[in-house]
Amino acid sequence: MPVRTITEIRLHTAHQATGLWQLGEPNPDGSDPPPPYWAFPWAGGMALARFILDRPESVAGRRVLDLGAGSGLVAIAAAKAGARHVIAAEIDRYAIAALGLNALANGAAVVIVTDDLTDDPPPAVDLVTVGDLFYESALAERVMAFLDRCLAAGIEVLIGDPRRAYLPYARLRLLAEYSVPDVGEVEDTATKLSAVFALER
Repeated sequence: MPVRTITEIRLHTAHQATGLWQLGEPNPDGSDPPPPYWAFPWAGGMALARFILDRPESVAGRRVLDLGAGSGLVAIAAAKAGARHVIAAEIDRYAIAALGLNALANGAAVVIVTDDLTDDPPPAVDLVTVGDLFYESALAERVMAFLDRCLAAGIEVLIGDPRRAYLPYARLRLLAEYSVPDVGEVEDTATKLSAVFALER
């Protein structure tokens, strides 16, 4: 179905009422499985996708890496906006499957990489997009170390996020804000303010 506020893109989606939340594999410590974050668009990704589609010059003709791509929303937006080459990096096997289905549904040429790139050298790209990866301290640290290597290599970084706790606020330059649906909300009217930032050294 079309994504709310981003009707140019269609995704296979679900919400909490589907029961999909119960189908994930338990964590190694026996705790509940993580939510199927790939089954719905997150606020930061929605802001990034809207920004890219509204400002295609941000990606047109460029090589783009979407880190932690989830459903593929941002990667698909980049492909639709004219990026020369789009890589979607994702390690969750269910997300990888959803990403492939969503790219196909939108006729988007997206290369899916299933490795964890956060320990790797900077990739051969011009732009890295990061949506909603600052919700956990350890993850945010790994992501920032990777992004710092990218910046040092001259790669631009765009971050989409509804201002979660572990954002590196002191190094962000606000580019745009959007009112978007909240993650997993069943109510059509539930929204939150999400932003797109440029990461600076």
